[in-house]
Amino acid sequence: MDEQDVQETMSADIGAGRSLLLVDDDKPFLSRLARAMEERGFDVRIAESVEEGKAAIELEAPIFAVVDMRLDDGTGLEVIEVLREHKPDARAVVLTGYGNLASAVTAVKLGAVDYLAKPADADDVCNALLAQTQSKAEPPENPMSADRVRWEHIQRVFELCNRNVSETARRLNMHRRTLQRILAKRAPK
Repeated sequence: MDEQDVQETMSADIGAGRSLLLVDDDKPFLSRLARAMEERGFDVRIAESVEEGKAAIELEAPIFAVVDMRLDDGTGLEVIEVLREHKPDARAVVLTGYGNLASAVTAVKLGAVDYLAKPADADDVCNALLAQTQSKAEPPENPMSADRVRWEHIQRVFELCNRNVSETARRLNMHRRTLQRILAKRAPK
């Protein structure tokens, strides 16, 4: 779907309601995305936690939702689940900085229409929300390299182990010094 199609779809949908719930604990990203989505014709509400997201849905279930996968008080999948219960036809997109296949499959099973890697720009989010369900998604223009995916996984496990190098190395079945060298490097592109 190109930008003109998105604009035409937005114009046609404005009368039908464009309520959008954004759930993310990264405040600067949340405010930038909210502003950008309002400029694209959405009626935006924001939440910074799973509980705030659930409460917003209980109050008034939106037509669209963009939810971060990892939030301070839980997982964005909990928000998607509540949204599906209240508005089964709602279109939700999951954002994540730590993509993995299992969570992507779970998100789609719970009703998400797309799964985007952070930082996603507003055009990507808008296209994902408004894309036709039967259309096949275009491959990303700049997909993450295998090295980047590996680095992201190591960082995620490191965070889950409370930044304990020895425990992370044990869980990844890797020598501690090797892990230390990887952690000392910058993220690959």
